[in-house]
Amino acid sequence: MKKILLLVCFSSFISSELILEITQGTEDPFRVAIIKFNGDNKATSEIDQIIKNNLMRSGEFKIFDNDDLLSLPKDEDEIVFNDFRILNIDYLIIGNLINESSNIKAEYKVYDIRKGSKVRSSTVFGIPNKNRQLAHYISDGIYEEITGIKGIASTKILYVTQNKDYRLVVADADGKNEQILLESSEPIISPSWSPDSKKVAYVSFETGIAKVFIQDIASGNREVVIENSSQISSPAWSPDGKFLSLTMYQDGNAEIYILNLKNKNLTRLTNHYAIDTESTWSKKGSKIMFTSGRSGSPQLYEINLRKSNARPKRITFEGNYNAKGAYLPNNEGIVFVHRADTSFQIALKYFDENFIRPLTESQMDESPSISPNGNVIVYSIKEEGTGLLSGVTLSGAKFKLPAAEGSVREPAWSGFLR
Repeated sequence: MKKILLLVCFSSFISSELILEITQGTEDPFRVAIIKFNGDNKATSEIDQIIKNNLMRSGEFKIFDNDDLLSLPKDEDEIVFNDFRILNIDYLIIGNLINESSNIKAEYKVYDIRKGSKVRSSTVFGIPNKNRQLAHYISDGIYEEITGIKGIASTKILYVTQNKDYRLVVADADGKNEQILLESSEPIISPSWSPDSKKVAYVSFETGIAKVFIQDIASGNREVVIENSSQISSPAWSPDGKFLSLTMYQDGNAEIYILNLKNKNLTRLTNHYAIDTESTWSKKGSKIMFTSGRSGSPQLYEINLRKSNARPKRITFEGNYNAKGAYLPNNEGIVFVHRADTSFQIALKYFDENFIRPLTESQMDESPSISPNGNVIVYSIKEEGTGLLSGVTLSGAKFKLPAAEGSVREPAWSGFLR
């Protein structure tokens, strides 16, 4: 008997909750001291730890324990910069947590130790008992000030878990604060975020046939936008949110189609006897990249939507397997699954280079998804037969988000949420 449960619930602990494990950092990280914020001890302790974990997960930071510091200034007048220069610390962060009637206010400052000056002063507001969100906002501010890159701690990751049943789950970028969107005894595949990150599209087989659903994250309301008695997979949103590209087997062969979400008109994009699948849109929506076997092995192709009768152009040539591509947000290159000998690894190719850059070293890496700042890639791997999520930055830092129970697969990173 099929089982389907539609859920929109938050839990402080779910058995499949992801657990952060740093596996490799960069060779020359930023050396940072974060003084525990002034304010309510329980709240400041939680926020302090979340900020440290967020920065450490990037692999770009070395965080000094307060017990190892020569002084613990609580405000600017107490800072002795030489106390931190002696320890070769690059940046110092101090702050205050203030409880107000209807919100929590966090004031924090970032100091450049080498310059001996303040480089950032910010105020962030949060909701009482929602310390995680506040800590993510602070983390993003610190990260952006120090690296010059917009932070991603306050973004979300969507993924599918499988134990006895299938679950569609959305969580904070650190794997915590899980929200179960859907639970079913039948497969759930190909989750994808809308451009504004307020909705998700996915394929569910809960009724025995493939149906593409669009579900609102906040309300849980959803609708079927297309169904097929054979098979549908890989729905991907256009940047303007008006279309979905997807793989369908209308005539028994896998082809790329474009679905108009307003009038539900379906347009066929490819027409070849080989399998065409795993489509994705360029940032401006002018091109679609997809995986095709038309050259005799899986390779990435690109088609220009602004040209009438445009033919697919092959864009990967190194190796006999390149699939599941994703554009970098700056459109300077692509990330994809590449087979090296017998291993399937995540690789990067810049458009102005004639070679690829392997980013991972595992045996079975799948489904890469790029953070909205373009600096981190999350993907699924297999360890001892179990699927889990792993991540790598373009600078080489690595981390894992293994599940406590069940397998995790098909991650999808949201856009910026603030």
